[in-house]
Amino acid sequence: MAIDATFWVAISFIIFISVLIYFKIPQKINETLNKMIFDIKNEIDESEKLRNESKILLDKAQSKLDNATLDTKKITDQAKKDSEKLVIEMNDKFHKISEIKKNLAQTKISQMKETTIKEIKKASIRIAVDSVKKIISTSVDKSKLDNLFTKDLEETKTLLKKINS
Repeated sequence: MAIDATFWVAISFIIFISVLIYFKIPQKINETLNKMIFDIKNEIDESEKLRNESKILLDKAQSKLDNATLDTKKITDQAKKDSEKLVIEMNDKFHKISEIKKNLAQTKISQMKETTIKEIKKASIRIAVDSVKKIISTSVDKSKLDNLFTKDLEETKTLLKKINS
């Protein structure tokens, strides 16, 4: 049997495997791999737990967002209704106030008209009386003057009664 390089490689391989078994390297590698597998499983479990928690939080946040959206819509709708009511109320108040002012203005105008008519009548009567006095004073006949004065006085009284009533 010749000792060649393959023999020495086989011997060194057996020695190498024996040393590995003697120092329990396969068991240590196995323990290390098992520990790494366990750590990875724990990380996966933790990440799954975090994912579930984040999903729950997301669902809660989405629910709160939906509720807030509904509340916002309700508030907006209520504000629109309130503003429409306020506009209608303000419009009604405006029309009522303008109607009151219109009636007051018409009342003032009619009062001013009546006052003006009375003043015009008084002025007309004064002018007529003054004219009559002037005509009478220029006329010479005393008896005609007395008759005319009495007649004009009676006419003026009847006109005044008609005007005042």
